[in-house]
Amino acid sequence: MDTEGDPSITFEKDGTCNYCNYALGRMNDVYFPNEEGKKKLNQMILKLKTEGENRKYDCIMGISGGLDSAYLAYLGAKKLELKILGVHVDDGFDSPIALRNISNLCNNCDIELITVSPDKVQFMNLTRSFLLAGVPGICIPQDNVLVAELFRIADQHKIKYFLSGTNFALESILQRGNMHNGYDLVHINNIQNIYGTTAIDKLHLLSLFDRYIKYKYFRRQRYIRPLDWIDYNRDRAITELKTVGFNYYEGKHYESVLTRFLQVYYMPKKFNIDIRKSHISSLIISGQMTREEALMEMQKPLYKDDKMEEDIELILSNLKISRSEFEKIMASPPKKHTDYRTSLLMHLGPVAIKYRRFLSD
Repeated sequence: MDTEGDPSITFEKDGTCNYCNYALGRMNDVYFPNEEGKKKLNQMILKLKTEGENRKYDCIMGISGGLDSAYLAYLGAKKLELKILGVHVDDGFDSPIALRNISNLCNNCDIELITVSPDKVQFMNLTRSFLLAGVPGICIPQDNVLVAELFRIADQHKIKYFLSGTNFALESILQRGNMHNGYDLVHINNIQNIYGTTAIDKLHLLSLFDRYIKYKYFRRQRYIRPLDWIDYNRDRAITELKTVGFNYYEGKHYESVLTRFLQVYYMPKKFNIDIRKSHISSLIISGQMTREEALMEMQKPLYKDDKMEEDIELILSNLKISRSEFEKIMASPPKKHTDYRTSLLMHLGPVAIKYRRFLSD
């Protein structure tokens, strides 16, 4: 971890940073790769199966074709025998390997899958607006729509429990100094009003209130993070998943062409940010990689030129952006999310800090 591209990072005299110290300080409170975790997991299974005894589904979860959601689906359906309703949002950026992974996983683990597609014209136009805005979080529309569809389908089927692949072992460190909350609908609407050429009224989108108040407290829907109650090891998970036809794709969140582009091209070139530092630092925190191994990993190239060119062509085609326009976007000065309107909740000083911690829950 270093100061490049993230104004919120600070260092102690011993060279450790606030991200790593925060992760280490909370690890024993949230990550239980031990007997205590096994007890928590068993209690969760009993609760879901008891409440779901006369229901078609025990729980719902999003399945992206990525490692974390795939292993959670495999663990939940194959090993724990939960009745899972899987939801996949096909937004036009799925990689071929992700689609194969989803199909193999659901077929081999007997998971019923619902695939939904947001309105293509409006979704692509909104994503285009974020790219034109020059902000780091160009995947905010993707993230928001995915969770909005998940909540919508859970409502339809009256499902209370969500299985989340979010986990401490591989995600204890996530750079936040240059990103923005994906449920800030004020921010989303402002960027679309400036750069968009269509309405976005056909898209299911969540506000901060919807995500953290309406569903969490009024609807009493609950997120459960089972991967925090097991010894979740990346390499072991990849090996286990091969038994159900899952093939890994070289990097975290590379299942989506858009997120892969964000991480290995857009962020490094426009903002001088290499997100691998966060991902690899998380592996160090959970004891899955040494710092020496991490430094060697960082020497590898971010991408292969020919493969990235394919990704860029797909993205520009979907977003209806010319190559010359794209080059101007990449060459223009980077913008911050706070250069645009944001929700008042994100501007309340110390209260906002407390609120952001609550929002990250």
